[in-house]
Amino acid sequence: MKTYFILKYLLKDSAKKMIHRFAPNYINPLLVGKGAVSARYCYSVWLRHMVKAHENGLSTYPKTIAELGPGNSLGIGIAALISGCEKYYAFDVVKFANSEKNLEIFDEIVNLFVNRTPIPDNTEFPAIKPYLDNYDFPSNIFDEHRLKEALNKKRLNIIRNAVSDKFQNNSIIQYKVPWDNTDIEKKEIIDLIYSQAVLEHIDDLNNAYKSMYLWLKPAGYISHQIDYKSHSTAKYWNGHWTYSDIEWKIIRGTDKFLINRVPHSVHLSMIKENGFHILCDKKVILPSVLCANELAPNYCSLSSEDLVTSGSFLQCSKIDQRIS
Repeated sequence: MKTYFILKYLLKDSAKKMIHRFAPNYINPLLVGKGAVSARYCYSVWLRHMVKAHENGLSTYPKTIAELGPGNSLGIGIAALISGCEKYYAFDVVKFANSEKNLEIFDEIVNLFVNRTPIPDNTEFPAIKPYLDNYDFPSNIFDEHRLKEALNKKRLNIIRNAVSDKFQNNSIIQYKVPWDNTDIEKKEIIDLIYSQAVLEHIDDLNNAYKSMYLWLKPAGYISHQIDYKSHSTAKYWNGHWTYSDIEWKIIRGTDKFLINRVPHSVHLSMIKENGFHILCDKKVILPSVLCANELAPNYCSLSSEDLVTSGSFLQCSKIDQRIS
């Protein structure tokens, strides 16, 4: 079965190289299609992050936010701006964002907030994590006073103009590409940094956590949903840990955006090493068909917990905000 997946990715990578040789400006539509392209998806993700922040005693009114890897839609950040946030940094590796699609999403999300629409749940979006205990519209967070100010027509027009032209120097939307080679004017300028199923695609993960720590204000926090699954590179959800480094190099080929194969415990170690305090670690557990002795040499020491942790939702603060 491993041979099947290795051959599959060898052929896939050869096809990509051939395409780029004869059509260098070609952009893979499957890659560009990644991202939050549905207004209801974006609305659901943003509200889930806020509901969990409220549960963990974190600010649900961050003024300046940043998203890692928004893809072709800035929709989650747009939902955040509509809900009251004042500035949004979108950090990506390639320019994917589609202004026309983002304007369409903007209008739909405005209506969702105007109607106090309940959070789209796991029946509509079973893949979205974290799951919540209650999917009612969080009026305890977004009360009538806050929404009246947030949904002011003049304010919404400013956001809409920013969505249509995100490259203005003074825009409330700052689109930074590539994110890991960009010069953010000042340190400690962001209240919240979040991502949704993105950190598993970042190779220099320690540098990402280090950068996040530097960007955050002293009372800021990070909020990340991470997917540790194999992303269809193996028969089993955790089968990517059975590949040797050479086998994985073949499977990955020239794909810079596949997965980094970093397990949950390593994320936790990096988070702590970079000065964060973990306030929420909501793991997604899936049974494992594989045993430790079936893993590749560099993964055979995975803990029994790592082996069944297929995802996690983490919220971590720059300073210790736990109640003693």
